[in-house]
Amino acid sequence: MGEKKKSGWLWPLGLMATGLAGAAVMVFRGCWHGKMSWPVRSHEYSYQVCMGCGIKRLFDEKAFRAYGPFSYDLNRLIEWERARRGQPQPQPKPSVERSAS
Repeated sequence: MGEKKKSGWLWPLGLMATGLAGAAVMVFRGCWHGKMSWPVRSHEYSYQVCMGCGIKRLFDEKAFRAYGPFSYDLNRLIEWERARRGQPQPQPKPSVERSAS
């Protein structure tokens, strides 16, 4: 009896489709933030930084977990945390203008 020979082009086609699907997910999703740094402390707040894209997220040292939204701007994360806690926003100090001479 003659055995049916499998097509040789099916395997590379499947491999290419898998690669394209993975690339599409990365394009639409972006970074998965899978590798975060150890917590860093600044301005009395702890946060982590994604080692892939540099985005930041606040970190709770007591519960030892990240929380809140992701942002590239640490000041925005601190404002979010203060608003969540109901703390007033610090008012900027007025600048003092002095003559150049």
